[in-house]
Amino acid sequence: MVMTQRGKTGALSARLREQLVMILGVFAALCSPLAPDVMRSANAADQESNNITTVEIVYVKEDRERLPPLSLLDFRPPNEGYDGAKLAIDDNNTTGRFLKQSFTLGAVIGGKSDELIANVVAEAKSGVGFFVVDATAETLLALADALKGLPAVVFNVGASDQRLREEDCRANVKHTSASNAMLTDALAQYLTWKQWRNVVMVTGPQPEDKLYAASLRHSAKRFGLKLLAEKEFTYEPGSRRADGGYEQVQQQIPTFTDAFPEHDVLLVADVANQFGAYFPYRTRNPRPVAGTHGLYPTAWHPASELWGATQFQNRFQRLAGRTMNDLDYAAWMAVRSIGEAATRTSSSDPKVLIEYMLSPKFELAAFKGQKLTYRPWNAQIREPIFVATPKIHVSVSPQPGFLHRVTVLDTLGIDQPETKCSAFK
Repeated sequence: MVMTQRGKTGALSARLREQLVMILGVFAALCSPLAPDVMRSANAADQESNNITTVEIVYVKEDRERLPPLSLLDFRPPNEGYDGAKLAIDDNNTTGRFLKQSFTLGAVIGGKSDELIANVVAEAKSGVGFFVVDATAETLLALADALKGLPAVVFNVGASDQRLREEDCRANVKHTSASNAMLTDALAQYLTWKQWRNVVMVTGPQPEDKLYAASLRHSAKRFGLKLLAEKEFTYEPGSRRADGGYEQVQQQIPTFTDAFPEHDVLLVADVANQFGAYFPYRTRNPRPVAGTHGLYPTAWHPASELWGATQFQNRFQRLAGRTMNDLDYAAWMAVRSIGEAATRTSSSDPKVLIEYMLSPKFELAAFKGQKLTYRPWNAQIREPIFVATPKIHVSVSPQPGFLHRVTVLDTLGIDQPETKCSAFK
């Protein structure tokens, strides 16, 4: 009995010595100048031996020429969008490691439109199938056309232009950015629910302002609001008021709004963020301001604690060192959609994943209180929209009482019977 125990002890000691030697070898490798290459080789060998499937995703960001914002507090974070995609990659890999799936995130940042498109096409030809894109509508369309025929798909996270979902829709483009129609419908529903039906509107001169104003007009008509009058506010682009400038604004805004008829709410269409912040508390009559400023619709709000969002917000705060905005959220949804589809289909083939995303089986849990899905007629993700102030959300649309034969989420945005998109037929 003693001899047997000694034999076991000797064998155990031998195994410990072998493990110690292995640990020391790994430590020596890590300490050498070739450590990164050693680790990459080890990871590659490990993936090959375990048949791990890798899904490559590339974040694409166009350098946009934006006017400086009205407030120093409104400068956009340098990594907005990309940080949301990074968080989603972590989420995908948390699940993927149990299913032998690995998700990687690359980036194509900046450059002229033609150069950006050429770089993305090169990535697609090298085997990348998924591109999360923050770009203007024109660049997005050119990119989608350049990728036509390649096994690749674009997720639009930064362009709210309605035409991208309608007459200019593309079969290889999916939208996690909320459309203008979804945003303005959410606001109009709330104003209707409050019975603040008489509205006037102030619009800006920039192209994006005019698109948003057109969407506000459509939403007002759709939900029974009366648009009594509208005026364009002219300004010198990029000119923020210096010290004492508030005195001029304090006189200018009441004079500008004096000609409006009696109304319940003043709507502002200032996507360029050049004048809208001047209007709250400065109008001739004490009326709420809504639209792009004051009370505004947004796909995500950094103060949301609903439906488990607190933990989600905290994770993003730790990763990025700031609060999450709507672009971060749209990028997160895009990357998570890829991860969810890959998990459910056990595939990395873009065609397989996109077909699944557009099927009734696909659902995305996104801290909105219900599962999100993609509209099969234009590939726009369905989602509730916050109606909020800068500090806190006020309500969530769809509002109570607005019904739909399929899903109440389709009361926000262009519905299937009225769509002009033919790419998915």
